Amino acid sequence: MLMFLAQAQSDDSAFMHFIKHDTFFAVVLFVMTLSAAVLVVWRLLLNHNAKTDMNVFLPRFQEVLAREGIDGALKFCKAAPKSEVIPSKLYVAGLENARNGLAAMRRGMAHAVEMEILPDLNFLLPSILAIAKIATMVGLLFTIISMIGTFSELGKAGEGGQAQASAQIGLALFATMLGLLTAIPLVFMHTLDKAWIHKFEIKMKSAGQKLMMLVQAAKAGQLTPPQPQPGQVRSGVANPVAR
Repeated sequence: MLMFLAQAQSDDSAFMHFIKHDTFFAVVLFVMTLSAAVLVVWRLLLNHNAKTDMNVFLPRFQEVLAREGIDGALKFCKAAPKSEVIPSKLYVAGLENARNGLAAMRRGMAHAVEMEILPDLNFLLPSILAIAKIATMVGLLFTIISMIGTFSELGKAGEGGQAQASAQIGLALFATMLGLLTAIPLVFMHTLDKAWIHKFEIKMKSAGQKLMMLVQAAKAGQLTPPQPQPGQVRSGVANPVAR
């Protein structure tokens, strides 16, 4: 985009002419492009913060559950960062219903996924898709407005009319370009986020099954703290709950 704008500036300052003489259109298009960039960065940060390394979390959780029981494990999960939705929401919902049996745990986790986790995971996606669709339509609208002005100027006789028509064509090109530059990254991000949410749902189902197995083993008195693997640092599991 920067190379294109630099080229546009060198070609009779077409870009500067667009900004100075079509200020209203330029402001609307730049605001949409800036909003798209903010949404993309915001969504990437949300996806990054929502990750939970289950290979690290599960051994700690299993040790707390084996030593302190369901109540200790519930406190451990509640102490997890709110952005890590598997321990802070999914496991909390399951453990709160653990004393009522596995069916109650499953219902509690399913309710948490449907009513709390999925709405949070889909945050900003409607806005991303809406701006992506609107950006292309706004670019098309401004292009049509420009072409109307172009044909109007072409209807005038003389070189002056042709020069003004060329300026109107510049508006059409920049409106189309900025509309597409806004929409393409947003559509791409929306598609990636939908795929990421689908994979995260599968991860949550797997984590929920592991939770029910661990709780069932704990109730039967068969759950023991995990043994560290050769070469594994024990200090990361020694104090699982932040006091």
